[in-house]
Amino acid sequence: DIMSIIKAYDLPMEFPESVMKSLNDIPDELSPKDYAGRVDLRDLQTVTIDGEDAKDLDDAVSIEVLENGNYKLGVHIADVSHYVREHSKLDKEAIKRATSVYLVDKVIPMLPKQLSNGVCSLNPFEDKLTLSVFMEINADGKVIKYDIAESIINSKARMTYTEVSDILEKDDEKLKSTFSNLVEEFHNAEDLARILMKRRERRGSIDFDFPESKIILNSEGKVADIKSYERRISNRMIEEFMLVTNETVAEHFFWLQTPFVYRIHEIPAAEKMENLSKFIATFGYSLKGDLEQIHPKEIQRVLKLIKGTPEEESISTIMLRSMRQARYAPQCVGHFGLAAQYYCHFTSPIRRYPDLQIHRIIKEQTEN
Repeated sequence: DIMSIIKAYDLPMEFPESVMKSLNDIPDELSPKDYAGRVDLRDLQTVTIDGEDAKDLDDAVSIEVLENGNYKLGVHIADVSHYVREHSKLDKEAIKRATSVYLVDKVIPMLPKQLSNGVCSLNPFEDKLTLSVFMEINADGKVIKYDIAESIINSKARMTYTEVSDILEKDDEKLKSTFSNLVEEFHNAEDLARILMKRRERRGSIDFDFPESKIILNSEGKVADIKSYERRISNRMIEEFMLVTNETVAEHFFWLQTPFVYRIHEIPAAEKMENLSKFIATFGYSLKGDLEQIHPKEIQRVLKLIKGTPEEESISTIMLRSMRQARYAPQCVGHFGLAAQYYCHFTSPIRRYPDLQIHRIIKEQTEN
């Protein structure tokens, strides 16, 4: 079944020989010249938090509480652009693929595994090249200062969402003792994530909380079980940190007036909103205000009203279908769903080409 999907969408299973040969020019280890001109963050307490089966680790985080009570959040993203040079064979293949494709039992990566799971992946206890964004965030969740720099890190732990969530939600003694040097930071990270969540909610960010499924296969590739995929506190924590980083980078380049790749989500079409309004009216709900210039807060308000009701899933589904699709664009028109003025994709260059392109723009700008 999976193979038939791969064939139907003409997904490339193998990398061309010329691309694989070009990997021979990429060393497995860093050389002294790779360290030059980078901020050395190897002593900083950085960790990666991902799913159990993730192998392409492209983001690490660090956090501290400053004397003034603000948080200093560091988000460190794999510096893929150091290895995938523009117009190289690797680059041409990556732009053709555009993204990694995640199927039930396999990943068709944008970059060969030697890069995505190897030299680019932020594996623990290894020196890795990164682009870091440090943000000072106050008690209202506002970024009051930030810094973007080419850096080098050495991750102190490869954590999973389950482990971090069990420490924070279940106070798991065994895990707390194993990761005793990180427990305080996880609590600080949770506090900051909750502040960021509240800030997004205040401005009207829409959170469609559809139940997700994880399909478990047996050794023969047949479905053995289907479990609900939980969005626990650590998943939401990393989500918030990536969102605020993407917003910070997008705003930085907006004010520089540099050509840039924004991730935009335009206001829904008035006709779609009128149809949605008629549909929800049959359940006794209504959309207030000007449907031509609807505010995300209005969608958010209705989502809160229907939470836990029998009609929640059908109304949420129709609402989602009434939205426009998010897309990439050189103009910054904001992101309706996130209620964000500035947004881009910067945090996943191993698996998304636009992020890789943004890394190149950042480097070009810092060099000038």
